[in-house]
Amino acid sequence: MTDQSAVVSAARRLSEAETTRATCAPIRDLLPADDLDGAYRIQHLNTELGVRSGRRVVGRKIGLTNPAVQQQLGVDQPDFGTLFADMAFPSGAALPESRLIQPRVEAEVALVLGADLGRTDNTVIDLIGAVDYALAAIEVVDSRISEWDIHITDTIADNGSSGLFVVGNRPVPLAEIDVREVEMTMTINGDVVSEGKGAACLDNPLNAALWLANEVARRGLPLRAGEVVLTGALGPMRPLVPGDEVVADLSGLGRVSCRLAQEGPP
Repeated sequence: MTDQSAVVSAARRLSEAETTRATCAPIRDLLPADDLDGAYRIQHLNTELGVRSGRRVVGRKIGLTNPAVQQQLGVDQPDFGTLFADMAFPSGAALPESRLIQPRVEAEVALVLGADLGRTDNTVIDLIGAVDYALAAIEVVDSRISEWDIHITDTIADNGSSGLFVVGNRPVPLAEIDVREVEMTMTINGDVVSEGKGAACLDNPLNAALWLANEVARRGLPLRAGEVVLTGALGPMRPLVPGDEVVADLSGLGRVSCRLAQEGPP
């Protein structure tokens, strides 16, 4: 187990990078490469710091569910991060450049819960019963770590490389859609940059959400009614620069869009 002083040091490094919007060195020099629990302890310290400062937890994101994204980042398993209310934007929003450092964008299925998932042995039946509806979503991922030089412990500690997220306007009950068969096309400035389908996300976005429900419950952080779950990318993520217009079409869930606003002098 990683020494608590190393956990605190890593949390401070990432928190300072978040505050200053300046990247930092990877934190894997402070904990063993396979110490996922240590990495989640680092994440939890900064989540608690956010809550104490007045931020409200509204859900969780699952990362690294798509083989293409795993290959991009050199990892081989999912992770999760915390979503705060100030990270959420409606479709069509202009996203503030000042909130991000080195953003990338991906499209995915979001699930909103209508019931708690407090067990550590939830089944897919429990999950389906707890989901109120699905939404099209865009996740703007970000890394506090310089040049995205991350291994699995780096991204876990860095809140799953969370940035912002955008949700669509069309809530769809699971009874009306097979999320495994959702087809996604994402464009930036009108050019197709990513395509995929629900089956690219751990073979089914429900598999990703079930993994999350049991994993966070095991860690004492169960999913609650009203929370949103970003289930993971349906295709490769792409870099985002100020002025970019992003549109994602997800069959059965509709369209979701956003723009990264240009702030300050062009």
